[in-house]
Amino acid sequence: QFITSLKERVSLPAFKNGLLPFVKQDQNGRRAFVDNDFNFLKVINCLKKSGVPVKDIAGFINLCIAERYDYLDQEETVIEAKVAELQEQLDFLRFKKWYYKTSLQAGTEAVHFMEGTNVVQPDIHEQYLKLKQQTPPDQFRQLIDL
Repeated sequence: QFITSLKERVSLPAFKNGLLPFVKQDQNGRRAFVDNDFNFLKVINCLKKSGVPVKDIAGFINLCIAERYDYLDQEETVIEAKVAELQEQLDFLRFKKWYYKTSLQAGTEAVHFMEGTNVVQPDIHEQYLKLKQQTPPDQFRQLIDL
């Protein structure tokens, strides 16, 4: 199964961009992968999915082990920052889902307004966070989903 998906993912541009210089070819030009090639392909695929430019991946392949470690250590920091940013976006999106769900359930957005105004209560986000904290993880979706 992995070999089938590998054939779909390993394209000619990957070879032309120098991402797979270690893969041997037979006399007919067919690539002959060995077990270690698959391990390296996983690293390449991971870096590609992480947003690392192809030229940087090609450079990574030529690094010594200590340099590869340092590169991956730096990339880990970059990915952790991306994950934290995405988590903030997801948290805000879920807050807004809760806000709109509760507005729909009340039949009006005014449920979140300060009395007699069209201004959202200044502590509305804190109200949501308190409810979220009190909600068991397995019931969280019920808090935000219709």
